[in-house]
Amino acid sequence: MARDMADKFFLKILGRLDEAQARWYVAREAIALGRGGIKALEQLTTMSRPTILRGIRELKADEFPPVGRVRRRGAGRKPLELADPGLTIALQRIMEDTTAGDPMSPLRWTNKSTTAIAEELSRQGHEVSHETVRKRLEDLDYSLQGNRKNKDGLSPPERDEQFRYINRKVKKFLSRGEPVISVDTKKKEKVGNFKNPGKTWRPKGQPKEVLSKDFPNLGRGTAVPYGTYDPERNEGFVNVGMSADTAEFAVESISRWWKLCGHRHYSHSKALLICADSGGSNGSRIRAWKYHLQRFADAAGLSITVCHYPPGTSKWNKIEHRMFSFISMNWKGEPLVNYETVVNLIGGTRTKTGLRIRARLDRRQYEKGVKITDEQLDRVNLKPHKTHPQWNYTIASH
Repeated sequence: MARDMADKFFLKILGRLDEAQARWYVAREAIALGRGGIKALEQLTTMSRPTILRGIRELKADEFPPVGRVRRRGAGRKPLELADPGLTIALQRIMEDTTAGDPMSPLRWTNKSTTAIAEELSRQGHEVSHETVRKRLEDLDYSLQGNRKNKDGLSPPERDEQFRYINRKVKKFLSRGEPVISVDTKKKEKVGNFKNPGKTWRPKGQPKEVLSKDFPNLGRGTAVPYGTYDPERNEGFVNVGMSADTAEFAVESISRWWKLCGHRHYSHSKALLICADSGGSNGSRIRAWKYHLQRFADAAGLSITVCHYPPGTSKWNKIEHRMFSFISMNWKGEPLVNYETVVNLIGGTRTKTGLRIRARLDRRQYEKGVKITDEQLDRVNLKPHKTHPQWNYTIASH
């Protein structure tokens, strides 16, 4: 309480000072606080670090420059966000292409320096300094982070080459107006009056009562959400299965997306790019995945290109951090008492960036362990790509 009161008095006095006096006043407080003082004063006053450092230099030199004309309130150079509205978009595109690390984390990092990014932005017509880039990156939730050991044994050159290849393919498809989707199976959920991690706002002392045990026989079954996400339109579709997560179920989920959403937006397209993990029901080595993709390609009249993320890099899949994470946030603390609740909570997920999701319940029973014969696989019109053919291939319709 005392600290809050002191801050209020400090800000009240600060508001009555001109620019130079305010700079010296804040600099004096920063010196008095010692280590961490500059950062604390930055957060309290919103005065920039360079300005505070300038005030400190002036105080220590004991040579105060004469205070000339003081700008009227609101005068001075406008923020770059207003002067150059395209700056943030250009910066985000650069970071999107070069971002590494775990995108599920609220903090992301890039291997490009702020100076290199500033130079690239300047080449694109956005004149900025490296210090401005640093501030904008902080506003966008980026930070400088150290190295972290990688558990998988995949060599970085091979992994990075595949990421660059996927990036080139995505840009090529989008430039032609053809659909690009990111697909994956979300974590399976037990359906029933079970505890769901997280908290929701409720009247004090009135938490939702759930079962004390999570035994499967006490519930209604398992929900298997298979998602299809369109990054260009920021739209998603989730097919909620009630049985097994098989390759047939995965392709059926994509087929449902095409019928409900994709065909409506891309009615003239004859090609589709699917970005998927290397494992699971849509794994790069799964025969049934390729067999059922051929059936879908024939039915839809599409040429389907598949690019798999390298093993151990599933968190780079856009659907993970652009759709699934928000679904988890939306239903946290809400018991998934029945399948209708699961579908409604998924369909009700919204974000500030305009994400929209449609969800449907798939009541079909999918049989596990179905073998695809060599003869069936030979009928798949599959053309491996020259770059990492085990991860990149195209299946054309017959």
